[in-house]
Amino acid sequence: MSRVFLSLGSNLGDRLSNIQQAVSYLSMSDSIKIIKTSSFYETEPWGNKNQDWFINAAVALDTDLSCEELLELCQNIEVKLGRIRRENEKWAQRAIDIDILMYDDKLISLPEKLIVPHPLMHLRAFVLVPMLEVKSDLVHPVFNKTISELYDELENPEDVFLYGTVLPR
Repeated sequence: MSRVFLSLGSNLGDRLSNIQQAVSYLSMSDSIKIIKTSSFYETEPWGNKNQDWFINAAVALDTDLSCEELLELCQNIEVKLGRIRRENEKWAQRAIDIDILMYDDKLISLPEKLIVPHPLMHLRAFVLVPMLEVKSDLVHPVFNKTISELYDELENPEDVFLYGTVLPR
């Protein structure tokens, strides 16, 4: 079994329900055991600021799926929940996004498909804040720093608020 960490996000439709349904679909797989799910966080868009805020969460799971098989499962769940991928729309709005952040402590590079650990996770508060709750002492295999240390090093973190709190907009 491999320990895997995922980041889930949604900023279209019923954002909270999209995240909850994605976690439910993951848990339905005989090859996955959900270990921990973070709280839900309302987060400022990253990359393309001209869109609605996201709800994000992190999930720790154990699986006997290969990284490629897990990616395929995650992409199938995204399609079920209404994700439409457009080639020239990086950081676009989406009903659901499921990213594989880490797969054990492996370094995986499948060109044009997947890089693990996620190459931008250390720059994104919307990833690191939920991960602090799931496994703050997890060590990033490239930077050899914990999630807490990576979070502390963020220079200009985007706004991240616990879902349901009043946002200062």
